[in-house]
Amino acid sequence: MRALLRDKILQVCYKKIEQKGDNVGVSFYAFFANKNDNSALLMEAATWWIETHQLDHFEKAKKIIELVKKEELSCK
Repeated sequence: MRALLRDKILQVCYKKIEQKGDNVGVSFYAFFANKNDNSALLMEAATWWIETHQLDHFEKAKKIIELVKKEELSCK
């Protein structure tokens, strides 16, 4: 996963948790505007979400943060 996408996912998840609490759920669509202005990045997020991790449409933001951070550590 590119750093741009990883940073965006973390930023959105932390913001959602701050706004709605620890139990908030997110979809990979939460990381993008309502218009498709970066289809390659959207497909990267969808592939990571659906194929790599086989996640449901909505998952807890805390779970997504853990997955992203774990993956980041394993790449270093």
